Amino acid sequence: MRVLGLISGTSHDGVDSAVVDWSLDGDVLTGTLLHLGERPYEPGLRARIVAALPPHRIDLGEVCALDTLIGQAFADVAAGLPADLICSHGQTLFHWVEDGRVLGTLQLGQPAWIAERTGLPVVSDVRARDVAAGGQGAPLVSYLDLLLMAGMPGRTGALNLGGIANLTVREPVLAYDTGPACALIDAAAPPYDRDGELAAAGTVDAGLLEELLAEPYYRMEPPKSTGKELFTPDYVQADLPQADLVATLTALTAETVAAEIRRHRLDTVIVSGGGARNPTLMSMLRSRTSPATFVTSDELGVPADGKEAIAFSLFGWLTAHGLPATVPRCTGASGARILGTITPGSDPLTLPEPLAEAPVAIRLSGSPASRR
Repeated sequence: MRVLGLISGTSHDGVDSAVVDWSLDGDVLTGTLLHLGERPYEPGLRARIVAALPPHRIDLGEVCALDTLIGQAFADVAAGLPADLICSHGQTLFHWVEDGRVLGTLQLGQPAWIAERTGLPVVSDVRARDVAAGGQGAPLVSYLDLLLMAGMPGRTGALNLGGIANLTVREPVLAYDTGPACALIDAAAPPYDRDGELAAAGTVDAGLLEELLAEPYYRMEPPKSTGKELFTPDYVQADLPQADLVATLTALTAETVAAEIRRHRLDTVIVSGGGARNPTLMSMLRSRTSPATFVTSDELGVPADGKEAIAFSLFGWLTAHGLPATVPRCTGASGARILGTITPGSDPLTLPEPLAEAPVAIRLSGSPASRR
């Protein structure tokens, strides 16, 4: 089954897409990557998304408009791609957390526009069921991480450095958001610090770094999740040269992530996300976590920039086959849950026969055609 995964992450800069042709070989799920792409949001739409994010407040009219416009942007990306099913994450606008408990999560991008444009069924609203079961609704990518790490030697973890950083640990099974990855760096050096050049040119302000490390979130026990509701663009107010501010925020990400890698005594860390391409951030991480070894997810067949889109392709396949796509020990839910709701396409909705057993490992291959 060819499943198109679509997501715009916490960097809210555009839509990532991945088409994977999935098949089950015994208890190993094999996937051939047919397409991998990213398409930036139209500047006007991105500006409206940014203006809707905390701490800003908007009215229901703008929520309705964004739900439509984001859905249409996702539909534009999906149109013409070879797929049998689509799984769309949409764009997170708000993740409602109180006293460490997630009470709700809101992703916009009306799936009806995608189904109408493509004629394909669409799995959407993927996080809500885990939240309803008492979970954090994140990091859902932990399901893919654990399949990727199956059989690897030593103490292994998987780290995703997007807007927010999340870590999955194989033994004991655990996953959570560690704090900001690129969110604060991007806010200080929009749209982002290319190749970590600003951070490399700056000097870390030890006083500001110590002040930022006092954030209570870092001391909370997992499972836990966070987002730009806490780490807003104006989270840091400091009168520093830009390079020094970016260097300090890069060190904040490195130190908070490294503390968790040291905590779990990890030997090998599989890293993905945009931050994996930031040499200054990665150098800071390595210096704080030696002798841990970092490998990119590319080495396991999962392009670092496309891992989340591939994960949502996987979630679509699991939902279509009646299989849960959550790990309760990772999200904190009361049990594993089948994720999402399904919007039918132009034909009557027909799903495969449900599978009794979930795969225990995953193998990906292919050199996909890319399209912006």
